[in-house]
Amino acid sequence: MVANGTFASPQVPAGSNWEYLTIDGWDGPGLLSASRAAHPRGYQAAFLASPDSATPLSTRLRAVRAGATVTLSWDDNPDSCVGKGVARRAYTVTVAGDANEPGKFTTNDPIGKANWFLGRSYSFTAAEDSPKVVFSFDASNASLSCQPSISNVSAKQTAPKTPPKDASDPCAGEAANGTQCKDLGKAQDEIDKCPPIDRDCLSGVSGEGKQTNDGIDQQTTAVQDFNDIPRDESPDAAAQHLCPLSNALTDGFPPEYMVIPPSQWGQC
Repeated sequence: MVANGTFASPQVPAGSNWEYLTIDGWDGPGLLSASRAAHPRGYQAAFLASPDSATPLSTRLRAVRAGATVTLSWDDNPDSCVGKGVARRAYTVTVAGDANEPGKFTTNDPIGKANWFLGRSYSFTAAEDSPKVVFSFDASNASLSCQPSISNVSAKQTAPKTPPKDASDPCAGEAANGTQCKDLGKAQDEIDKCPPIDRDCLSGVSGEGKQTNDGIDQQTTAVQDFNDIPRDESPDAAAQHLCPLSNALTDGFPPEYMVIPPSQWGQC
């Protein structure tokens, strides 16, 4: 649910304690090497941006749906660059949504070396899909050039509750007495009395289909009458109809004008 929650990618180059670089799955300034972070489980860590930065340390929880209840957990460290006597490092966790109050946190006491607190947590209700979580270093801190770091970030969500059955029913509550909803209720009663699988009941509703059946009978009779009309005629009878036309077209032409002599014209 949290991309690159242990900040394993990218690796801080060998020989470097920290680097400004692009963190996979996050926006933010950069990473501490595993040796500099000195996390009990050997993780790298991300340090928070300075208070005036336009790009605070943040990520989106891609698998979280709007309405889900989310619990975010992580470890924090004041970092070894702050010595004893400096106040705990204060920072804020924020997420979109008017109902989500910012989370205020302080690290363990700075002691000049790693002093991790394991298991911070912050719960909220997601106001959007893939909510953005932001870790901001507070400007009230002393030694603003030495920012605290976090690692081992994870999240758990409880899916949003299913709305009550009547929540999307337009005929719920007082609307049930409206004209349209009353008609709908009557129609449902009729459906319940006569389910679609009951053929006997449906025939009483739709009738026997007499008009449809009569139309089919009329079409069947018409096809039979059409098929009974004779369509065969002898050659002699056909010639009696065709020869006058051909004779009329050739009258007045001598035989030498004919490609085929009239004597070969068959019936004509």
